[in-house]
Parts: sequence; C-alpha cells; structure tokens
Amino acid sequence: MAKKSKLKIIPLGGLNEIGKNMTAFEFGGEILVLDCGMAFPDDNMFGVDCVIPDMTYVLNNKDKVKGVVITHGHEDHIGSIAYFLRNINVPVYGTRLALGLIEQKLKEHGILSVTKLNRVKAGDSVQISKNFNVEFIRVNHSISDAVGMAIKTPAGTVVHTGDFKIDCTPIEGSMIDLARFGELGKRGVLALMSDSTNVERPGYTMSERTVGEKFETLFKGTRSRIFVATFASNVDRVQQIINAAVRNRRKVAVSGRSMVNIIEVASTLGYLKIPEGTLIPIEDVKKYQNHQLVIITTGSQGERMSALTRMAFSDHRMVEIGRGDLVIISASPIPGNEKTISNVINELYRKGAEVIHSALTEVHVSGHACREELKIIMGLVKPKYFIPVHGESRHLRRHAILAEEMGISPKNIFKLENGSVLEISNDGAKITGSVQAGEVLVDGYGVGDVGSIVLRDRQHLAEDGIIMVVMAINKKTHRLAAEPEIITRGFIYMRDNESLMAQLRDIAQRSAEDTLISKNRDWNTIKGNVKSALGSAIYD
Repeated sequence: MAKKSKLKIIPLGGLNEIGKNMTAFEFGGEILVLDCGMAFPDDNMFGVDCVIPDMTYVLNNKDKVKGVVITHGHEDHIGSIAYFLRNINVPVYGTRLALGLIEQKLKEHGILSVTKLNRVKAGDSVQISKNFNVEFIRVNHSISDAVGMAIKTPAGTVVHTGDFKIDCTPIEGSMIDLARFGELGKRGVLALMSDSTNVERPGYTMSERTVGEKFETLFKGTRSRIFVATFASNVDRVQQIINAAVRNRRKVAVSGRSMVNIIEVASTLGYLKIPEGTLIPIEDVKKYQNHQLVIITTGSQGERMSALTRMAFSDHRMVEIGRGDLVIISASPIPGNEKTISNVINELYRKGAEVIHSALTEVHVSGHACREELKIIMGLVKPKYFIPVHGESRHLRRHAILAEEMGISPKNIFKLENGSVLEISNDGAKITGSVQAGEVLVDGYGVGDVGSIVLRDRQHLAEDGIIMVVMAINKKTHRLAAEPEIITRGFIYMRDNESLMAQLRDIAQRSAEDTLISKNRDWNTIKGNVKSALGSAIYD
C-alpha cells in the first residue's frame, strides 16, 4: 500500500435493501462511481414511479468524479444513470449490452449526444484516471455481458463481483473467469465486495439451461395459448422461450414496453437470435389459433400496470387471458412483491387459466450465487478485508458469518450501511463517519419533489378519503355569505347519507359563526376551529 494512502469506499445504495445499487470509491481527490441503479416503489409510495439513490455526496463533489463503471444492464444497476448524467457529465464504461440499454435511456432523456459511452469487454483493463485502473472480469448472471471488476488503486486492489453465479453451461458466452479471480487472489487483494442475494441458499445455483429444458417439455405438452411472464432484462431466458416456441412451430408476440425495448436492443446487438418470421405484432394474435401462439410479457412481479396484470384483469387493449390458457411465471418474487403476485395468480385461476410458477416446477433459476459458489470466490480471492453487498440486512449478516467460517478475521469484515464511509489505510480499516444517503422518489417528471408530507397526504387519501369545506365570508359584515358546502371523496356516498351531510354543514356553520362573532377573524383560526369541530363529530 502506498505511503499515507487512504481509500474510501462509500456505498450510496444497495445495502440493507434490494435495488438502487451505487458505490463511490474515493482516492487522492478522485472519485469513481460503480453502478447507478433504481428500485421499485413499495406499497406505501402512492403514485411514485421509481426510487433512485440520494446522490448528494457525488453531486457536491462532482469535480472529483472521473467516471462511472457498470457491472451489467439490469435496472437495479443502470436505472438512475440518466438522472446522474444530467448533473455530472463524465465517461461511462460498460459492456456492449449494458451500454445498448443505457443508450436507450439517455435518448429518452435527451442527453445521449452529450454523454461519452465507452465500450469494454471482459478481460479489458482501463485507466480511468490517475488513481483508478479497472479490470473487467467475465461473470455469469441472468443477463449477458455481466462483469465483475478489479479496481486497482495505489492503496491496493478491490474486487467487486457484481451480480454473479457460477454457470458452467451458460446460454450466451463462456463461464465465469474463475482463473482470473484466482490470479488476483495470488497477487493480493485488499478488499472483496461480494453479492449476498442467495447467501441463505445452500449448494449451487442451477444452470440457466435447466429452464430451457422445462420450457421444451411444457410447450410440447399443450395445445393451449401460452403466456410467459419474465423479467424483460433476462435476455437469456427470452432466448430460451423463443427457441422452444420455434421448435414447437409457434409464433411469438411481445407485450410490455420494457420487454419490447429490450428485445429490440438485444436483437440489434446480436444477443438475441430470432429466426425470421417468428415475431408477430401483438395486434395480430387473433389471426392465429391458440396452439400457434406464445406471448412473452412483462409482469412477473405482479406490477399494477404491467401487461400480465392488465391481461389478467381484462384491462389490456389487445389480449385477455381466459379459460384454457397456460400462463408460466418464470421469475421468483422480489421480497415485498409476494402479495401482488399472489393477487394476479388468483385472478388468473378465476379466469380459468392454468398457472405454472417457480413454487410448482423449475421454470425459474436465480442469477445469483448460492453459499458454495460464494465460498469458492472467497477462497480464490483471499481478501484482507471483506464487505458483503447487494442484499437485505439478513443477507449481509449471513454473508459476514460465512466469511468468518472461511477464515477471515471478524475485525476485517465490514457490514456497511448506505452512506457509511469505510476508510482503508496503512493503519488498517475503519468506518470513519457517514455521508447523506437514502432514497429520492421519482414521480413523473419530478425528481425529489415528493417527500414524506406528500406521501402521508396520499396515504390519508387512499385509506380515509377526504372532506372539503367551502365557505364564503363577507369581508364587510364578517358573516358567512351562504351556508357552507361540504364535498367528500372516498369517505362516504353522499346521496345515501344526506342527514349526516346536513349535520356536518350545521357544525361547520356554527363553528365558523362563533369564531367570527368572537371577533377572532384570522383565517387560520376560523379554519382550525371548523376542522377541529368537524373532526370530533366525524370521529364520534
């Protein structure tokens, strides 16, 4: 390690949560950013479109930022890149598919022409700045072109696995470059940051090819119309669906904006191989018989506006799922989405469809490493310090315990929070403080406009409804010009509760008049008294 050198590792998202992965590495007045992801809103974030990391720290130090490196093209790793690049115009480094998906985002935001995208491939080393050299290492995941990274600084080398598993028979490309991880371990690795998602699962993650074999069996065994819901970004899964459809002489239609976009990008770049005449527009499905069709759709997480949900609840313009259809949900629930997926599955059964999901048979395998694979990487890399990443609190804790079992000293294992500042120097490693971190809510074109007060009000509207009192006050006489008008939404059906409405009007009128007679004519006082009187009456 260089004399008096000090490396800071600052996670800004992705720890103690699933999603919005983002980490800043800082050395010698320079900052390197790894990934720039987003997360989906939870059930209490009414009207919110997505959640991105709080980037205040890097925005306040934008002159230090030298570049962004991307591990792969999933939304939880690239979803907020456009919001970042709006404010900090620095080079972005990523593999071909990841950059293809990023290009699409930047076009939508109108900033593609001012952004420098640098294509790399597994095995490349790039000198990002004076203090940061990044080597891109091939890994297997549920999207092609995923990489881990060796970030070389004067303080030492930090290995970040990215999202990974060990797949000896991947659909696209070669298996993970275990030899390179081993070589780095022999040379000495300062710190390892490793994917924790599946640390609770024993053994090894199955190969993606096992799902393709299951599709083949299911497609052969039915003459029903087939719907397959999966993650749009799981390009290898989409390829296997298309392969099974072609072998069983079925046409393929695609539904869902993100699915259409990713298939277009992946096909253009050569990551999807679709025989000519296989794809048909979703508008044309009625021209074919059921046994001639496969429809690939978004909605594997039960998202309210997704194509699968709209088809299930008869809200889709082109297609409705009904009796005799076969629906395959080729994904496992992201924590927190279990209820929404269950609702969609129940509705599909009510419509008479047959539903197959990962709880019933092997129509999904994870893209993340299980315990034995995590141990292999740890054993090859032999880091001095270990930092579990990419997981909820229980995952990070279990991964830290696993590292202890692998012989890493507990004092060299750091379970960080978003915003923690881990400083590594000649004197050792320690958490020296924290920076601002958290979540920023994106609502339409507004970024960060929706805060806790707005969310609270939306929750009140969703759960309790609203009552509005309209009063006209004569400025000269200081009396009500007419009796108050009461309007409700989501509270009660007014026509069936006229006596209650009359009672509430009387209470509002008396409260306002009593306040005016007392010559306390401040508007806030009048409003407060009327609100208090009505609140008590409604509560009673």
